[in-house]
Amino acid sequence: MLLENKQSENQLVQFSGIKRADISLFIKREDLLHPTISGNKYRKLRYNIEEARNLNHKTLLTFGGAYSNHIAAVAAAGKEFDFKTIGIIRGDEFAFNIENTLQTNPTFRFSAEQNMRLEFVSRKIYREKDTTPFYDFLKEKFGDFYLIPEGGTNELAVKGIEEILNKEDENFDYLAVSMGTGGTISGLVKSSFQHQKVLGFSSLKADFFGDAINKFTSKKNFEIFNNYHFGKYGKVTEELIIFINKFKNETSIPLDPIYTGKMIFGIVDLINQNYFEKNAKILAIHTGGLQGIEGMNTVLLKKNLPIII
Repeated sequence: MLLENKQSENQLVQFSGIKRADISLFIKREDLLHPTISGNKYRKLRYNIEEARNLNHKTLLTFGGAYSNHIAAVAAAGKEFDFKTIGIIRGDEFAFNIENTLQTNPTFRFSAEQNMRLEFVSRKIYREKDTTPFYDFLKEKFGDFYLIPEGGTNELAVKGIEEILNKEDENFDYLAVSMGTGGTISGLVKSSFQHQKVLGFSSLKADFFGDAINKFTSKKNFEIFNNYHFGKYGKVTEELIIFINKFKNETSIPLDPIYTGKMIFGIVDLINQNYFEKNAKILAIHTGGLQGIEGMNTVLLKKNLPIII
C-alpha cells in the first residue's frame, strides 16, 4: 500500500469560547497524518493512487483553484510516489505572468516545486471539466492519465474516508466535519456507528450535499448546516479570523479559514445555543488544509485585515 491506513489522535478541546461545561468536544487530528498530504486529501488519495499504480498509469491529472488543498496534495503525492502530475487550474489570468504567479501564490509555487505541470484555463472552459468533449481534449493534449476529480471525491476516495473512524470513536454521540464536495461527509456517514449523528458544515453556499451523500450511502443519520460559510466559498471575515487565532492561542490547534475554522466556529456556536443535549460527546474531524493559510494571509494583508497566526 502506497499510503498506509494511519490512525489519528483525538485531542480534547479546552476553549474559553465554549460556555457549557457539560459538553465534551474532541478534534481528530487528521491534519497530522502527513507533512504535505494531510487530512482528508490523504484519505481520498490513498486508494486512488493505488488504483492508478495497478492500472499502470504514469500520470495523475486533476482540477482546482487558486489555493486548492487538493492540487497541492496531488502534486506532493505525485512526487513522493513517482507520478507525473497535471493540474488544470481555474483562471487563465494566472498564465499572463507565470513568474509573478509562482512568486505570489504559495499553492502554485509549492505544486510547481513538486514538479506538477500547471495548465491555466478560463473559468468558462473550466466549467466544462466534467464533459466528454473536454475529457477528449485533455486526452489528446496530454496523452494517457489517471483522472482524479476536483476535490478528489469518487468511490475510492469515500472508501479511504471510511477509514478515519476506529472502534474507540464509537464512544462519541456526534461526528462533525466541514464540507466542500460532499465526499468526506459521505465516508463518515457510511462508517458511522448506529447511534451517531453526523453534522456537516458547508464551506460554501450550496444545497447539493444531500444528493451528493445519497450517491454513496442510503444512511440518513446526518444534518447539514449551511449558515456558517461566512458569505461564500473562500470568503472570511474579521470575526472568523479573530476566532481562529483565539482558538489556536488557547488550544495550540491551528485551523484553516476555508474549512475547519468555519466548522469549529459552527460547533462552538451550536454548543452555546444548546443544540446538544447534556453530556454529549462530539468528535470534530480536522481535515487539514493548513497549506492555504499563507495564501489567505496574502489576501488579508491587501484588505488591511488581521492575518491568521
